[in-house]
Amino acid sequence: MVVCRPAISSLSLGRASVHDLPTKLLQAEKHGIKGIELFHEDLEYVAKALPSGLTPENEIQAAHIIRQLCDERSITIVCLQPFWYDEGIRNRFEHLSRIAQLKHRMQLAQILRTDIILIPSTFLSADLLFPELETRVADLREAADLGAQQNPIIRFAYEGLCWGTHVDTWDACWEVVEHVDRPNFGICLDTFNITGRVYADPADPSGKTPNGETELRASIERLVRTVDVKKVFLVQVADAERLSSPLVGGHEYYSHEQAARMSWSRNCRLFYGEETKRAYLPIEDVAQAIFHGLGFRGWVINELFSRSVWDPHPATPTKHAKRAAEAWKRLVKDCNLEIVEEAPSKARLKADAVLTEVGHDSEMESLPSAVFGGSDGNGILVT
Repeated sequence: MVVCRPAISSLSLGRASVHDLPTKLLQAEKHGIKGIELFHEDLEYVAKALPSGLTPENEIQAAHIIRQLCDERSITIVCLQPFWYDEGIRNRFEHLSRIAQLKHRMQLAQILRTDIILIPSTFLSADLLFPELETRVADLREAADLGAQQNPIIRFAYEGLCWGTHVDTWDACWEVVEHVDRPNFGICLDTFNITGRVYADPADPSGKTPNGETELRASIERLVRTVDVKKVFLVQVADAERLSSPLVGGHEYYSHEQAARMSWSRNCRLFYGEETKRAYLPIEDVAQAIFHGLGFRGWVINELFSRSVWDPHPATPTKHAKRAAEAWKRLVKDCNLEIVEEAPSKARLKADAVLTEVGHDSEMESLPSAVFGGSDGNGILVT
C-alpha cells in the first residue's frame, strides 16, 4: 500500500478576486484536505487588503497572516506557486529582475514554512528565448544555488507545461532536471500536462493526438524506467473535459494570443475521474505509474483550473472542495492508496460549534475578517 495525503491548489477552490482565502481553507479542511498548494495570487489579495495595498512589505505581512490561518487549521502549505522564472530569456536585465523577485519569493516561502517553490516551464515566444538547453540549465541552476543558501533550503519543482516553448513533456522536463544536477532541483509530475501533450489535442475533432494511446503507453514506460522518485518533489492530479468541438478559431475558449492547450487548461480542467463532466484523459494509467511504478509517497495535489473557479456564488469553494474530496476517494480506490486519516483542527471544531449554535447553513459558511475585504476583480494568469 502507498501512503499518500490529499492536498489542493488554493486557486482550485475559487479565484482570489471573488473568494477569500479563509473561506477556502475552511472548506478544504472540512472536506478532509489538510494540504494546500498556495497560489501567489491568494497571497497578493491578502496583501492588497492591507493599508498601502500590494507592496513587498505587505506581502511579507500577508505571508505571516496566511501561516497563522493555516496553523489554526493544521493545514500544511505544500508549496508556493507559480514563479514565472522564464528560464533562458534573452533580455538579461529581465533575468536579473527575475532573480530579485525570486529572492523575495524565497523569503515568503520561509515565512509560510514551505520548502518548495514551483517553476513552470516558460511559454514565452521563442524569439524572446535563447534556444540552447545550456542557457536554460544555467538559469535554473542559478535559482537552485540561491535556494541552497537558504535555511532551511528551498527546493524547486520544475513543471513541464504541455504548451511550453521548449519544455512541453515530462521527458524534456526531466532532461533539464538532470542537467541542472542539484539536490534541491526536482520535477513536478502533473497528470494533466503529461497526458495533455502526448495523448490529447483539444484542437482536433477527436480530442486526441494521432497514435495517442500508443505514445502515452511508451511515455509511461519511459517514465518508470527513467525518473528517480527522490527527485519527484510534487505530484499534481487533474483530468480535463472533452470538448464538443475543436478548440480553434470561433470556439468560445479560443484566443489567438495563446496555444489551444493553454486555453483548454485554463477553462476545462477537471478533478480526477469526473466522467459525468466529460473527463476523458487516461489519468489512472499515469497515476498508477507514479504511485506504484515509481513508488511515490507524499502529498498529492488536486489541481483544477477552470472557468468554474470564477463563479462568484458563495458556495463555489464548498462545491469545489467537495468535488476534490470525491475525486480523492476515487483515486485512493482506483490506485489502492493507503491514506493518512486527518483529525479536525480545533479551529474547525470551534467554527462548527458556532455555526450550529447560530443555525447557519454549514454549506455556506465563511470566516469573516477585516483583512479580507472586497476585491478589484482583476484576474491573474495561471498555469
